[in-house]
Order: sequence, then C-alpha cells, then structure tokens
Amino acid sequence: MVQLFNTLVVSAVLLGTIAYAQFTAECGVGLGSCPSNKPCCSQYGVCGVGAYCLGGCDPKHSATIDACTPAPICKNIDSTFPNLDRIADKGKYLGDSSKADWVADGQPMIYDNNLLLTMAPNTVGTVLASSVYVWYGKISATLKTSRGKGVVSAFILLSDMKDEIDYEWVGVELNSAQTNFYWQGVPNYQNGGNTTLQSDTYSNYHTYEVDWTPDTVTWSVDGQVGRVLKKSDTWNETCNCYNYPQTPARVQLSLWPGGLSTNAAGTIAWAGGEIDWNSQDIKDNGYYYVTFKEVKIECYNPPSGAKKEGSGSKSYTYNSAVGLESNVVMTDKNTILKSFLGSGTNMSADVPKSSSTNPSGPSGTSSEIATIPGLTGAGTGANGLRGDDGTSSSGDDSSPNSSSSGSFVQGATSNNAVQRVLSGSMLAVVVTIVGVMVL
Repeated sequence: MVQLFNTLVVSAVLLGTIAYAQFTAECGVGLGSCPSNKPCCSQYGVCGVGAYCLGGCDPKHSATIDACTPAPICKNIDSTFPNLDRIADKGKYLGDSSKADWVADGQPMIYDNNLLLTMAPNTVGTVLASSVYVWYGKISATLKTSRGKGVVSAFILLSDMKDEIDYEWVGVELNSAQTNFYWQGVPNYQNGGNTTLQSDTYSNYHTYEVDWTPDTVTWSVDGQVGRVLKKSDTWNETCNCYNYPQTPARVQLSLWPGGLSTNAAGTIAWAGGEIDWNSQDIKDNGYYYVTFKEVKIECYNPPSGAKKEGSGSKSYTYNSAVGLESNVVMTDKNTILKSFLGSGTNMSADVPKSSSTNPSGPSGTSSEIATIPGLTGAGTGANGLRGDDGTSSSGDDSSPNSSSSGSFVQGATSNNAVQRVLSGSMLAVVVTIVGVMVL
C-alpha cells in the first residue's frame, strides 16, 4: 500500500549529512548529574545543550533544576494529517509551540491524509512528541498499529520526571492493547494490564483514550472503559507519597524495535522476539509503519492549589527535583531558545556569526558540543528498560493498581544513543537530519 514511499525513505537517509556519534549514558540514577558546560540531561541520559534542554530534558539529573527550558503549557489540539505542516523536525525546533504541534525524530510521512511513522531496516524507528505538555487532560489517538515480532507501536504520556501512562501494542498480539503506568521511571512491571479488542489492531482503526485527572487514570477503547487506576490505590509508605503519574507530560506517538538484537533479553521477549528485517512487510514496503488518523488533546484545569508565578499562562517549571505535583510551577517564562547553544539558564545563547572560527563550548572547554539528542532502540518509555530477566507487563484489568515497592531504581537509560553533535563549524547546528540509524 505504501510502497511508493520506498525511494523517499532511501533518499532521505542518504541525504543525512550531519556526523553521527555513539555515546554512553552519562547522567541519571547511579550516574549523577551533567556538568555545567553541557548542563542538560536528555531523555536518554546524555548531557548536552540546545535540544537536550527542550522536551524530555531531565531536571533531576541536569546540572541545575533550571537547566532545562520551561515547558510549553497545555493547549487543546485536534490533529489530522493532510500534510506535515504542523510537525517540526527535531533538528529545527527551538521550543516555539505556536509554530508546531508535534516534534519529529525519525521519518514521519503522509499517505492518504494519514500520518505514517516508519521504521526501515536497521533504524530505531520514529517518534512524534507533542510540542506542549499536558498536566491532566483527555488524550485520544485513532490509529492502526504495525505488526510483526519485535515491532512495538506506542501512544504514551511521558513527563520529564519520568511519570508515564501507556498504550503499547506488540506486533504479534494484534487483538490486544497493553496499558501501563509508571511513577518517576520506577520499572514496576506489575502495573500492566491488557485490553482485548474484537478486531485486529493492524487492519482496523480503533480510538484509544486516556482520561487523566489528579485522582484517576481511565483507559478506554472505542468509547468502552477498559481500565481505571485510582491515585488512592498507589500510596507508597516507603516514600510517603503516591506512586501516581502527576507531573506535566508530553504525548508521544512512536514505532520502535523492541526486538532489536542489541536490546536486553527481557525487552526482546516482551516484544515477541527478535525483529525480522527481512519480513514480508519489509519486502513489500521497505519499512514497518503505524498509521495515525487523528490525535486529540483536551487540557483540564490545573489541580487545586497549583503554584503560579505571574499569570502562569505560558510554561511549567519545577521548584524542586523531588518531582511531585506540588513541585510544579506555572509561569510566564519563555520556552524558546535563541539557538542550539542555549539552555534554560542561557536562553539567548547564539551561534557565532563567523563560521570560520572553531568555537568552544559554552564554558570554553570543548570544541564538540552535543546539541540534538537521538533515539535508542529501547524506545521512549520504561518498557524498553526490561533487563535480561524481564517479565511481561501484561496483567489483569481487574487489578490494575499495584504500587511500587521500596526500590528506587529510577530513570534507568539505555547505554547507547545515536545523537547529533556540533563539531567544528557551528553550521552543523542547523542541518536537518531525516533518518536515525543504528550504528
């Protein structure tokens, strides 16, 4: 059906001109925080500036709590996809949510007024993240999943504090939608549940909805409630807090290779086995794909007692790395960087006018500055972090409310990430990359 895009995919990958580098995670739980010259800890645990400081920046493990840029406040969105006009490439997006509803990493395409997220052989797929953050709301996506062993389609909410609410579909289970939630990245896989569908998820559109309030999360499919989580059932006496998703989150749509051979054995097993890069779908189309017809975001009012600075109408920030609902502050702070050399503490940092120089980093200590973080083969959420002895996240819908234990192994990241770096000439900052390849 979508074979006509094969040439476009190959051409786009070949046109990528920025240098790729493979890095080891350097910030996060057990690794510490980023240094001041590259202050922002990316979603995947690597330090840098620019896009590292935008969506997905980890306040807990950045150099300071305000190294991450303020997060654009929620706005109602109803996205259909006649074109890619409201989708910005991650290599160009500087934080202005008025110009884009979504930020892409990988290769999104339009086919028949629908959005395709693609995954060609030996790539790590495609992710679309909302440009705004949701602090409670109703979010729905009408989609057809991908298929095949090791192929994972996803529609999730993920906060910078690693609170997470999931729908995920394993490509060998086409009559089931997995639901899950996580608090601050604690990998408690007993929180999962399954919703059975009457028709398969690859051939048929279904509308999946998350209704997220300060007290409950409700997962529904085609208007039928499949699961309800109560905040009151997530109390954890060890931390004296609720292990409940409670901080502003981006909506993320993705297709990723859970069965990538370099992933942990537990992740591969959960994903249905090692991915087949020579499957019939690859032979017919040149890639796997998931199809999105419509995505809606309806913002709810902030929780009672929410902290505000000024009118609180522009952005979210944190006043503490504890990262609870009570630590969120609604502000009037700017969300837009001047360039990819900026950070939350230096929003106006600009690219030097002369490209003939070989400038150092913001602190004057490095000629190579990571500015645009890449994807990993372990996806965007906690399900990609299953260890060698990981178990299935599937559970019983009748008992969805298992709270975390006293273990606080939070925010674990994949060891390898494909990224873009600023090396030598600052002109590399503005080059758009269109395919993220596994090295």
